[in-house]
Amino acid sequence: MLTYALPIIILVVLFLMNAIRILNEYERAVVFRLGRFLSVKGPGLIILIPVLDKMVRTQLRIVTLDVPHQEVITQDNVSIKVSAVVYYRIVSPQGAILEVEDFPYATSQLSQTTLRSVCGAAELDEILSQRDKLNMKIQTIIDEQTDAWGVKVTSVEIKYIDLPQEMQRAMARQAEAERERRAKVIAAEGEFQAAAKLADAAKIISDYPAALQLRYLQTMLQMTSQANNSTVIPIPIDMYNVLKNAVSGPVQPAPAAPTAEDRA
Repeated sequence: MLTYALPIIILVVLFLMNAIRILNEYERAVVFRLGRFLSVKGPGLIILIPVLDKMVRTQLRIVTLDVPHQEVITQDNVSIKVSAVVYYRIVSPQGAILEVEDFPYATSQLSQTTLRSVCGAAELDEILSQRDKLNMKIQTIIDEQTDAWGVKVTSVEIKYIDLPQEMQRAMARQAEAERERRAKVIAAEGEFQAAAKLADAAKIISDYPAALQLRYLQTMLQMTSQANNSTVIPIPIDMYNVLKNAVSGPVQPAPAAPTAEDRA
């Protein structure tokens, strides 16, 4: 009796080992029976008929696809190398298996060609300054193509842009010239504002002579605080004007031009 039961037990165990499959929450199984599509099963425990059923396992998590460097000639004839990263996920396991032979490879090739075409149709300044716009354009183009495969492209990011050495030096010179221009503009604006303030101060001093005396005393205070070994003798401004007139003498009026009668 045991001789007949042992082979049966072994067959049952082998049957269960080939029939039972366990899928994770993020996995799905595309089941084929005799070569024809049967259904999409999972997650959890699923049972297959050995020999008749065949399972292809897929996952629904977001996949990161690294797009290698692509040689691109921009619209303004600059040769650059551009790389990117593509994030996609499967939304239809049936379409990902039935509609395309190898959806990861197909998505990679489509991403490379789209990256070259989009960057080649843009100028270098646009690629450097408007990455978000180009990312959205590349994502839209790839997503439209992969939608029939049951693949959803969630995001595309341009990762690296390699510029020629000559272009890097030219951009460095341009940036330096721009910084110098801004520095000169800021310095000119500062001088203009300082001149305007000095003009306002001169007007106030001319209207209020006492303000000139206060400024004179403030200057004397600054001189005494800076020169500790010097002796400063303050002279009132009025006395300074009297001494100046005494040394130089009163200003003589210019002689009048001779008239016709004087010449006669």
